[in-house]
Amino acid sequence: MAKQPNPYEIAVNQLEKVAKLIDLDNGALELLKIPQRIMIVQVPVKMDDGSVQVFLGYRSQHCNALGPWKGGIRYHPNVTLDEVKALSMWMTWKCAVVSIPLGGGKGGITCNPKEMSLTEIEKLTRRYAFMIAPIIGPECDIPAPDVYTNPQTMAWIMDTYSMLKGYAVPGVVTGKPIIIGGSRGRNEATGRGVTISTVEALNYLKMPIKGATVSVQGFGNVGAIGAQLMQEQGMKIVAVSDSKGGIHDPNGLDIGKVRQYKAETGSVIDFDGSERISNKEILELDVDVLAPCALENAITKDNADNIRAKITSEGANGPTTPQADEILYNNGVFVCPDILANAGGVTVSYFEWVQGLQNYFWSEEQVNEQLKNIMRGAFSKVVTEAKRHKVDNRTAAYALAVHRVAEAMKLRGLFP
Repeated sequence: MAKQPNPYEIAVNQLEKVAKLIDLDNGALELLKIPQRIMIVQVPVKMDDGSVQVFLGYRSQHCNALGPWKGGIRYHPNVTLDEVKALSMWMTWKCAVVSIPLGGGKGGITCNPKEMSLTEIEKLTRRYAFMIAPIIGPECDIPAPDVYTNPQTMAWIMDTYSMLKGYAVPGVVTGKPIIIGGSRGRNEATGRGVTISTVEALNYLKMPIKGATVSVQGFGNVGAIGAQLMQEQGMKIVAVSDSKGGIHDPNGLDIGKVRQYKAETGSVIDFDGSERISNKEILELDVDVLAPCALENAITKDNADNIRAKITSEGANGPTTPQADEILYNNGVFVCPDILANAGGVTVSYFEWVQGLQNYFWSEEQVNEQLKNIMRGAFSKVVTEAKRHKVDNRTAAYALAVHRVAEAMKLRGLFP
Protein backbone atom coordinates (compact mmCIF):
# COMPACT_ATOMS: atom_id res chain seq x y z
CA MET A 1 0.00 0.00 0.00
CA ALA A 2 1.33 3.46 -0.93
CA LYS A 3 2.57 5.56 1.98
CA GLN A 4 0.21 8.41 2.82
CA PRO A 5 1.74 11.92 2.52
CA ASN A 6 2.56 13.45 5.90
CA PRO A 7 0.06 16.28 6.50
CA TYR A 8 2.45 18.36 8.62
CA GLU A 9 5.16 18.17 5.94
CA ILE A 10 2.54 19.30 3.41
CA ALA A 11 1.49 22.23 5.64
CA VAL A 12 5.12 23.37 6.07
CA ASN A 13 5.74 22.94 2.32
CA GLN A 14 2.73 25.17 1.55
CA LEU A 15 3.93 27.80 4.03
CA GLU A 16 7.49 27.84 2.61
CA LYS A 17 6.14 28.19 -0.93
CA VAL A 18 4.07 31.25 -0.08
CA ALA A 19 6.84 32.72 2.12
CA LYS A 20 8.97 33.18 -1.02
CA LEU A 21 6.06 34.74 -2.89
CA ILE A 22 5.37 37.42 -0.26
CA ASP A 23 9.04 37.80 0.82
CA LEU A 24 8.26 36.71 4.39
CA ASP A 25 10.89 37.48 7.02
CA ASN A 26 12.85 34.32 7.91
CA GLY A 27 12.25 34.77 11.63
CA ALA A 28 8.49 34.94 11.10
CA LEU A 29 8.67 31.88 8.85
CA GLU A 30 10.48 29.84 11.51
CA LEU A 31 7.92 30.88 14.14
CA LEU A 32 5.00 29.96 11.90
CA LYS A 33 6.39 26.52 11.02
CA ILE A 34 6.03 25.27 14.59
CA PRO A 35 2.92 25.35 16.84
CA GLN A 36 3.28 27.61 19.86
CA ARG A 37 2.18 24.84 22.20
CA ILE A 38 1.33 21.14 21.92
CA MET A 39 -0.23 18.99 24.61
CA ILE A 40 -0.20 15.18 24.44
CA VAL A 41 -2.35 13.43 27.04
CA GLN A 42 -3.27 9.91 28.03
CA VAL A 43 -7.01 9.28 28.07
CA PRO A 44 -7.83 6.18 30.15
CA VAL A 45 -11.40 4.88 29.82
CA LYS A 46 -13.15 2.12 31.77
CA MET A 47 -14.95 0.29 28.97
CA ASP A 48 -18.37 -1.33 29.21
CA ASP A 49 -16.81 -4.79 29.70
CA GLY A 50 -14.85 -3.56 32.75
CA SER A 51 -11.47 -3.37 31.02
CA VAL A 52 -9.41 -0.17 30.91
CA GLN A 53 -8.19 1.15 27.57
CA VAL A 54 -5.71 4.02 27.29
CA PHE A 55 -6.11 6.32 24.29
CA LEU A 56 -3.78 9.13 23.15
CA GLY A 57 -5.18 12.65 22.91
CA TYR A 58 -3.66 15.81 21.42
CA ARG A 59 -4.22 19.57 21.37
CA SER A 60 -2.07 21.74 19.10
CA GLN A 61 -2.15 25.54 19.44
CA HIS A 62 -0.48 26.94 16.34
CA CYS A 63 -0.61 30.74 16.46
CA ASN A 64 -2.64 33.26 18.46
CA ALA A 65 -1.31 36.46 16.86
CA LEU A 66 -4.80 37.45 15.66
CA GLY A 67 -6.74 36.17 18.67
CA PRO A 68 -7.52 33.09 20.81
CA TRP A 69 -6.77 29.66 19.36
CA LYS A 70 -9.77 28.05 17.70
CA GLY A 71 -10.31 24.65 16.14
CA GLY A 72 -12.09 21.34 16.16
CA ILE A 73 -11.55 18.05 17.94
CA ARG A 74 -11.69 14.84 15.92
CA TYR A 75 -12.08 11.20 16.99
CA HIS A 76 -10.57 8.87 14.38
CA PRO A 77 -8.27 5.82 14.33
CA ASN A 78 -5.81 7.65 12.06
CA VAL A 79 -5.33 10.72 14.28
CA THR A 80 -1.62 11.46 14.73
CA LEU A 81 0.40 14.28 16.24
CA ASP A 82 1.55 15.43 12.80
CA GLU A 83 -2.03 15.49 11.52
CA VAL A 84 -3.18 17.63 14.45
CA LYS A 85 -0.20 20.00 14.04
CA ALA A 86 -1.01 20.43 10.35
CA LEU A 87 -4.70 21.00 11.01
CA SER A 88 -3.92 23.65 13.64
CA MET A 89 -1.72 25.49 11.10
CA TRP A 90 -4.45 25.30 8.46
CA MET A 91 -6.91 26.72 11.01
CA THR A 92 -4.64 29.74 11.48
CA TRP A 93 -4.76 30.46 7.74
CA LYS A 94 -8.50 29.74 7.57
CA CYS A 95 -9.30 32.31 10.27
CA ALA A 96 -6.97 34.84 8.64
CA VAL A 97 -8.30 34.42 5.09
CA VAL A 98 -11.85 35.27 6.22
CA SER A 99 -10.54 38.06 8.51
CA ILE A 100 -11.89 36.81 11.84
CA PRO A 101 -9.89 37.61 15.02
CA LEU A 102 -8.96 34.06 15.99
CA GLY A 103 -5.89 31.83 15.67
CA GLY A 104 -5.48 28.17 14.78
CA GLY A 105 -5.85 25.24 17.11
CA LYS A 106 -6.80 21.58 16.67
CA GLY A 107 -7.32 18.51 18.81
CA GLY A 108 -7.91 14.83 18.39
CA ILE A 109 -7.98 11.40 19.99
CA THR A 110 -6.69 8.26 18.29
CA CYS A 111 -9.71 5.98 18.64
CA ASN A 112 -12.49 4.34 16.65
CA PRO A 113 -15.78 5.80 17.90
CA LYS A 114 -17.72 3.47 15.57
CA GLU A 115 -16.63 0.59 17.81
CA MET A 116 -17.49 2.36 21.08
CA SER A 117 -20.78 2.76 22.95
CA LEU A 118 -22.23 6.19 23.72
CA THR A 119 -21.28 5.72 27.39
CA GLU A 120 -17.66 4.94 26.45
CA ILE A 121 -17.51 7.98 24.14
CA GLU A 122 -18.85 10.19 26.95
CA LYS A 123 -16.18 8.88 29.36
CA LEU A 124 -13.50 9.38 26.69
CA THR A 125 -14.68 12.96 26.06
CA ARG A 126 -14.90 13.96 29.71
CA ARG A 127 -11.46 12.57 30.57
CA TYR A 128 -9.90 14.28 27.54
CA ALA A 129 -11.63 17.56 28.48
CA PHE A 130 -10.29 17.23 32.04
CA MET A 131 -6.75 16.61 30.74
CA ILE A 132 -6.68 19.61 28.36
CA ALA A 133 -8.68 21.93 30.69
CA PRO A 134 -5.55 23.85 31.83
CA ILE A 135 -4.94 25.15 28.28
CA ILE A 136 -8.49 25.82 26.98
CA GLY A 137 -11.04 28.51 27.84
CA PRO A 138 -13.20 31.23 26.23
CA GLU A 139 -10.34 33.77 26.25
CA CYS A 140 -7.65 31.23 25.40
CA ASP A 141 -8.58 28.26 23.18
CA ILE A 142 -12.10 27.37 22.06
CA PRO A 143 -12.63 23.83 20.69
CA ALA A 144 -15.40 22.83 18.26
CA PRO A 145 -16.68 19.66 16.54
CA ASP A 146 -14.77 17.94 13.75
CA VAL A 147 -14.63 14.39 12.33
CA TYR A 148 -16.89 12.05 14.39
CA THR A 149 -17.60 14.66 17.06
CA ASN A 150 -20.82 16.65 17.32
CA PRO A 151 -22.91 19.06 19.49
CA GLN A 152 -23.33 16.35 22.15
CA THR A 153 -19.53 15.99 22.38
CA MET A 154 -19.24 19.75 22.87
CA ALA A 155 -21.94 19.69 25.57
CA TRP A 156 -19.90 17.11 27.53
CA ILE A 157 -16.72 19.19 27.20
CA MET A 158 -18.55 22.35 28.27
CA ASP A 159 -20.07 20.56 31.28
CA THR A 160 -16.76 19.01 32.36
CA TYR A 161 -14.95 22.35 32.10
CA SER A 162 -17.80 24.10 33.95
CA MET A 163 -17.65 21.54 36.79
CA LEU A 164 -13.95 22.25 37.19
CA LYS A 165 -14.58 26.02 37.28
CA GLY A 166 -17.61 25.78 39.57
CA TYR A 167 -19.90 27.76 37.27
CA ALA A 168 -21.29 27.45 33.75
CA VAL A 169 -18.82 28.43 31.01
CA PRO A 170 -20.73 28.03 27.72
CA GLY A 171 -18.04 29.99 25.82
CA VAL A 172 -15.39 27.28 26.26
CA VAL A 173 -16.60 25.49 23.10
CA THR A 174 -18.62 26.28 20.00
CA GLY A 175 -20.84 23.94 18.02
CA LYS A 176 -22.93 23.32 21.15
CA PRO A 177 -26.65 22.47 21.17
CA ILE A 178 -28.67 25.69 20.81
CA ILE A 179 -30.39 25.23 24.19
CA ILE A 180 -27.06 25.65 26.04
CA GLY A 181 -25.69 28.58 24.06
CA GLY A 182 -25.12 27.23 20.57
CA SER A 183 -25.71 29.35 17.48
CA ARG A 184 -28.47 28.85 14.98
CA GLY A 185 -27.01 27.85 11.62
CA ARG A 186 -23.80 26.40 13.12
CA ASN A 187 -24.54 22.78 12.23
CA GLU A 188 -25.03 23.70 8.55
CA ALA A 189 -22.26 26.32 8.42
CA THR A 190 -19.39 24.34 6.89
CA GLY A 191 -21.61 22.80 4.22
CA ARG A 192 -23.17 26.20 3.58
CA GLY A 193 -19.70 27.74 3.17
CA VAL A 194 -18.82 25.08 0.59
CA THR A 195 -22.05 25.89 -1.25
CA ILE A 196 -21.41 29.66 -1.19
CA SER A 197 -17.87 29.12 -2.53
CA THR A 198 -19.19 26.82 -5.26
CA VAL A 199 -21.82 29.36 -6.35
CA GLU A 200 -19.19 32.12 -6.40
CA ALA A 201 -16.85 29.95 -8.49
CA LEU A 202 -19.60 29.11 -11.00
CA ASN A 203 -20.49 32.80 -11.28
CA TYR A 204 -16.82 33.78 -11.64
CA LEU A 205 -16.34 31.26 -14.46
CA LYS A 206 -19.67 32.34 -16.03
CA MET A 207 -21.05 28.80 -15.73
CA PRO A 208 -24.77 28.23 -15.06
CA ILE A 209 -25.70 27.27 -11.49
CA LYS A 210 -28.94 25.56 -12.44
CA GLY A 211 -28.15 22.09 -13.73
CA ALA A 212 -24.44 22.19 -12.81
CA THR A 213 -23.39 18.60 -12.11
CA VAL A 214 -21.74 17.80 -8.76
CA SER A 215 -20.07 14.78 -7.16
CA VAL A 216 -19.48 14.79 -3.41
CA GLN A 217 -16.86 12.57 -1.76
CA GLY A 218 -17.75 12.22 1.91
CA PHE A 219 -21.35 12.20 3.12
CA GLY A 220 -20.93 13.20 6.74
CA ASN A 221 -22.14 16.50 8.16
CA VAL A 222 -20.25 18.68 5.66
CA GLY A 223 -20.82 16.63 2.51
CA ALA A 224 -24.46 15.78 3.16
CA ILE A 225 -25.49 19.32 4.09
CA GLY A 226 -23.39 20.81 1.28
CA ALA A 227 -25.03 18.44 -1.22
CA GLN A 228 -28.50 19.34 0.09
CA LEU A 229 -27.84 23.08 -0.13
CA MET A 230 -26.27 22.82 -3.60
CA GLN A 231 -29.32 20.88 -4.77
CA GLU A 232 -31.54 23.64 -3.36
CA GLN A 233 -29.54 26.10 -5.51
CA GLY A 234 -30.52 24.09 -8.59
CA MET A 235 -27.38 22.00 -9.00
CA LYS A 236 -27.63 18.31 -9.92
CA ILE A 237 -25.89 16.00 -7.45
CA VAL A 238 -24.98 12.96 -9.53
CA ALA A 239 -22.79 11.06 -7.03
CA VAL A 240 -22.06 10.89 -3.30
CA SER A 241 -19.97 8.55 -1.17
CA ASP A 242 -19.13 7.64 2.42
CA SER A 243 -16.43 5.45 3.97
CA LYS A 244 -18.17 2.26 2.75
CA GLY A 245 -18.48 3.33 -0.89
CA GLY A 246 -20.47 5.57 -3.22
CA ILE A 247 -23.52 5.82 -5.46
CA HIS A 248 -23.96 7.36 -8.90
CA ASP A 249 -27.05 8.45 -10.84
CA PRO A 250 -26.41 10.63 -13.93
CA ASN A 251 -30.01 11.88 -13.73
CA GLY A 252 -29.39 13.31 -10.26
CA LEU A 253 -29.91 11.95 -6.73
CA ASP A 254 -32.64 13.12 -4.36
CA ILE A 255 -30.33 14.17 -1.54
CA GLY A 256 -33.10 14.40 1.06
CA LYS A 257 -33.98 10.75 0.40
CA VAL A 258 -30.30 9.71 0.36
CA ARG A 259 -29.77 11.35 3.77
CA GLN A 260 -32.81 9.54 5.14
CA TYR A 261 -31.59 6.25 3.65
CA LYS A 262 -28.15 6.67 5.23
CA ALA A 263 -29.72 7.47 8.62
CA GLU A 264 -31.69 4.22 8.39
CA THR A 265 -28.98 1.92 6.97
CA GLY A 266 -25.67 3.52 8.03
CA SER A 267 -24.42 4.06 4.47
CA VAL A 268 -25.42 5.48 1.09
CA ILE A 269 -24.52 2.27 -0.79
CA ASP A 270 -27.33 0.39 -2.56
CA PHE A 271 -29.62 3.44 -2.54
CA ASP A 272 -32.58 2.63 -4.78
CA GLY A 273 -32.05 3.46 -8.46
CA SER A 274 -28.33 4.22 -8.13
CA GLU A 275 -25.22 2.45 -9.40
CA ARG A 276 -22.49 1.55 -6.90
CA ILE A 277 -19.22 3.46 -7.37
CA SER A 278 -15.90 3.52 -5.46
CA ASN A 279 -14.43 6.49 -3.61
CA LYS A 280 -11.65 6.53 -6.21
CA GLU A 281 -14.11 6.62 -9.12
CA ILE A 282 -16.23 9.37 -7.58
CA LEU A 283 -13.25 11.74 -7.75
CA GLU A 284 -12.76 11.11 -11.45
CA LEU A 285 -16.32 11.60 -12.77
CA ASP A 286 -16.90 14.05 -15.63
CA VAL A 287 -18.77 16.73 -13.65
CA ASP A 288 -18.79 20.51 -13.31
CA VAL A 289 -18.01 20.46 -9.58
CA LEU A 290 -16.15 17.98 -7.37
CA ALA A 291 -16.54 18.52 -3.62
CA PRO A 292 -14.00 16.43 -1.65
CA CYS A 293 -15.55 16.46 1.85
CA ALA A 294 -13.87 13.45 3.50
CA LEU A 295 -10.30 13.32 4.84
CA GLU A 296 -6.86 14.60 3.79
CA ASN A 297 -4.91 13.51 0.71
CA ALA A 298 -7.85 12.44 -1.48
CA ILE A 299 -6.31 14.09 -4.56
CA THR A 300 -2.63 13.25 -5.08
CA LYS A 301 -0.09 13.24 -7.91
CA ASP A 302 -1.31 9.73 -8.71
CA ASN A 303 -4.91 10.72 -9.56
CA ALA A 304 -4.80 14.48 -10.19
CA ASP A 305 -4.49 14.01 -13.96
CA ASN A 306 -7.71 11.98 -13.86
CA ILE A 307 -9.76 14.79 -12.27
CA ARG A 308 -12.24 15.92 -14.92
CA ALA A 309 -14.25 18.38 -12.82
CA LYS A 310 -13.97 22.04 -13.84
CA ILE A 311 -14.16 23.18 -10.19
CA THR A 312 -13.09 21.51 -6.95
CA SER A 313 -14.68 22.93 -3.80
CA GLU A 314 -12.87 21.55 -0.77
CA GLY A 315 -15.14 20.69 2.14
CA ALA A 316 -12.40 18.57 3.77
CA ASN A 317 -9.20 19.88 5.34
CA GLY A 318 -6.14 19.23 3.18
CA PRO A 319 -7.76 16.99 0.54
CA THR A 320 -5.22 17.98 -2.16
CA THR A 321 -1.45 17.46 -1.95
CA PRO A 322 0.97 20.16 -3.24
CA GLN A 323 2.01 18.02 -6.24
CA ALA A 324 -1.65 17.49 -7.13
CA ASP A 325 -2.30 21.24 -6.79
CA GLU A 326 0.29 21.94 -9.47
CA ILE A 327 -1.25 19.36 -11.82
CA LEU A 328 -4.79 20.70 -11.30
CA TYR A 329 -3.63 24.29 -11.93
CA ASN A 330 -1.82 23.30 -15.13
CA ASN A 331 -4.92 21.38 -16.25
CA GLY A 332 -7.12 24.44 -15.76
CA VAL A 333 -9.13 23.14 -12.79
CA PHE A 334 -10.48 26.01 -10.67
CA VAL A 335 -9.78 25.10 -7.03
CA CYS A 336 -11.73 26.63 -4.13
CA PRO A 337 -9.12 25.81 -1.47
CA ASP A 338 -10.07 24.35 1.90
CA ILE A 339 -9.00 27.39 3.91
CA LEU A 340 -11.61 29.37 1.97
CA ALA A 341 -14.30 26.86 0.96
CA ASN A 342 -14.76 25.19 4.34
CA ALA A 343 -14.22 28.31 6.45
CA GLY A 344 -17.99 28.59 6.99
CA GLY A 345 -17.71 26.40 10.09
CA VAL A 346 -15.12 28.50 11.90
CA THR A 347 -16.86 31.72 10.78
CA VAL A 348 -20.14 30.71 12.42
CA SER A 349 -18.17 29.36 15.39
CA TYR A 350 -16.82 32.89 15.69
CA PHE A 351 -20.41 34.20 15.57
CA GLU A 352 -21.36 31.71 18.32
CA TRP A 353 -18.42 32.83 20.47
CA VAL A 354 -19.40 36.50 20.03
CA GLN A 355 -23.06 35.75 20.82
CA GLY A 356 -22.04 33.83 23.93
CA LEU A 357 -19.79 36.64 25.19
CA GLN A 358 -22.64 39.12 24.71
CA ASN A 359 -25.30 36.67 25.91
CA TYR A 360 -27.37 37.91 22.95
CA PHE A 361 -28.33 35.51 20.17
CA TRP A 362 -29.06 36.09 16.49
CA SER A 363 -31.71 34.64 14.21
CA GLU A 364 -30.69 31.99 11.66
CA GLU A 365 -31.33 34.52 8.87
CA GLN A 366 -28.85 36.95 10.47
CA VAL A 367 -26.24 34.21 10.85
CA ASN A 368 -26.60 33.04 7.23
CA GLU A 369 -26.54 36.58 5.84
CA GLN A 370 -23.39 37.51 7.77
CA LEU A 371 -21.76 34.24 6.69
CA LYS A 372 -22.58 34.91 3.03
CA ASN A 373 -21.12 38.42 3.23
CA ILE A 374 -17.85 37.21 4.78
CA MET A 375 -17.43 34.25 2.40
CA ARG A 376 -18.16 36.34 -0.70
CA GLY A 377 -15.73 39.04 0.40
CA ALA A 378 -12.99 36.48 1.07
CA PHE A 379 -13.59 34.75 -2.30
CA SER A 380 -13.27 38.08 -4.12
CA LYS A 381 -10.00 38.92 -2.34
CA VAL A 382 -8.53 35.47 -3.09
CA VAL A 383 -9.25 35.54 -6.84
CA THR A 384 -7.95 39.13 -7.04
CA GLU A 385 -4.74 38.03 -5.29
CA ALA A 386 -4.43 35.03 -7.64
CA LYS A 387 -4.62 37.33 -10.67
CA ARG A 388 -2.16 39.80 -9.18
CA HIS A 389 0.52 37.16 -8.46
CA LYS A 390 -0.45 34.89 -11.41
CA VAL A 391 -0.74 31.90 -9.05
CA ASP A 392 -3.33 29.25 -8.15
CA ASN A 393 -6.12 30.07 -5.69
CA ARG A 394 -4.62 28.13 -2.79
CA THR A 395 -1.34 30.01 -3.04
CA ALA A 396 -3.29 33.27 -3.26
CA ALA A 397 -5.37 32.39 -0.18
CA TYR A 398 -2.19 31.50 1.71
CA ALA A 399 -0.52 34.73 0.60
CA LEU A 400 -3.41 36.76 2.05
CA ALA A 401 -3.60 34.72 5.25
CA VAL A 402 0.13 34.44 6.01
CA HIS A 403 0.65 38.17 5.31
CA ARG A 404 -2.13 39.08 7.78
CA VAL A 405 -0.75 36.80 10.50
CA ALA A 406 2.84 37.99 9.93
CA GLU A 407 1.72 41.63 10.13
CA ALA A 408 -0.04 40.94 13.44
CA MET A 409 3.07 39.22 14.79
CA LYS A 410 5.24 42.13 13.72
CA LEU A 411 2.97 44.69 15.36
CA ARG A 412 2.75 42.71 18.61
CA GLY A 413 6.53 42.08 18.72
CA LEU A 414 8.33 39.48 20.84
CA PHE A 415 7.92 39.06 24.60
CA PRO A 416 10.07 39.45 26.58
